[in-house]
Amino acid sequence: MPRWVLHLDLDSFFASAEQLTRPTLRGRPVLVGGLGPRGIVAGASGEAKAWGARSAMPMAQARRLCPHAVALPPRTALYGVLSERFFGVVRAWAPVLERVAYDETFAEPEALADAGADDVRAFAERLRAEVRDVTGLAVSVGAGSGKQVAKIASGLAKPDGVHVVAQGAERALLDPLPVRALWGIGPVAEATLHRAGVETVAALAALDLGEVTALLGSAVGTGLHRLARGVDDRPLVERGEAKQVSAETTFDDDLSDLGAVRAAVAELAEGAHRRLLASHRAARTVSVKIRSSSFGTTSRAETHAVATTDLATLTDTAQRLAVAALPDAGVRLVGVSFSGLTTAVQEALFPETVAASAPTPAPAPVTELPEPDPEPRREWRTGDDVAHPGHGHGWVQGAGHGRVTVRFETATTGPGRAVTFPVDDPALIRADPAASLR
Repeated sequence: MPRWVLHLDLDSFFASAEQLTRPTLRGRPVLVGGLGPRGIVAGASGEAKAWGARSAMPMAQARRLCPHAVALPPRTALYGVLSERFFGVVRAWAPVLERVAYDETFAEPEALADAGADDVRAFAERLRAEVRDVTGLAVSVGAGSGKQVAKIASGLAKPDGVHVVAQGAERALLDPLPVRALWGIGPVAEATLHRAGVETVAALAALDLGEVTALLGSAVGTGLHRLARGVDDRPLVERGEAKQVSAETTFDDDLSDLGAVRAAVAELAEGAHRRLLASHRAARTVSVKIRSSSFGTTSRAETHAVATTDLATLTDTAQRLAVAALPDAGVRLVGVSFSGLTTAVQEALFPETVAASAPTPAPAPVTELPEPDPEPRREWRTGDDVAHPGHGHGWVQGAGHGRVTVRFETATTGPGRAVTFPVDDPALIRADPAASLR
């Protein structure tokens, strides 16, 4: 009975999500990632890729290659919503998935057991159409007899297509590829094979198994030899729940002020806390990672007696750990993570009793309250989501010299109107990025 594995990969996911929810950007080159001098590209639109920009490239280099690109910071909350919609669609068609990332997964639909290549293509086209209907995003689908071939096929399907490798055609696909294309071959294994004169998958498949294991070891070599010959019977494996949630950032300029470090830790703790709540779990252990300007890294962790979801408790612990881990030099990177995750949350026992037994504090002397400090001047950055009572949801296109320009649009409005406000206009408030889907 032929086996069919699908690999589904949302096209240019991060940049496409931005173009979906910010219609002005459709058809324009978009870069998503860190905007500072140390920023890295997390995603590039097809229009930006055409100029040579790509993921994992320094943002400064990508902007030199594509100077007219719109560069935006990532919006994790938005990507999480779209990712769950994507997986929800695919799981309805194939209950067992092996998630690879936010935007890609393997599936082995029961409906394709004993199907022919034409039926597989028709199935993939229907699934692809439903993903677009539900998420608004394009997905490329590859199909083959195993995960290796399906993943390569989805790359050939890009952008926004389907590529089916018929049963028995695996070697025709694999043979001309460089050995690095095979799952599990990294730089070290590639260099070893190249020294032996093996540069293509066909050359690797032509070796005896003993020759391959002599080069790469028995465990690794046996599996790679089978993959090179088009044999891939590895089952799909559902990923377990993440063992921790975390957030970290590398700063454009090293931090040398304790207050700035504490503020950064608080912001990162809030980001990790959102992921904690989204996972419907609580955490016992708080960990902090600090990297100095000299690249030395120090980590500290503390485990609570009971798991909690209380942001104040988790943040206080993280800040205390960060202070203990501070280096002598400036701080280049800070990370905060919560682990020891559980669905059981234990709050304080008998809080009413504790409150009742606590001593009553003496009345405070009556003093004249000082005038409150004026509200700090608000800072807006390009890409921030905002809401206005009259204009609705929008995003910051730019700010400076006491002014901020907001483009009011969402996924359903079409290109919107840009309006400029005083930077401290009280009618402008920060908004949930996921609201841009409405």
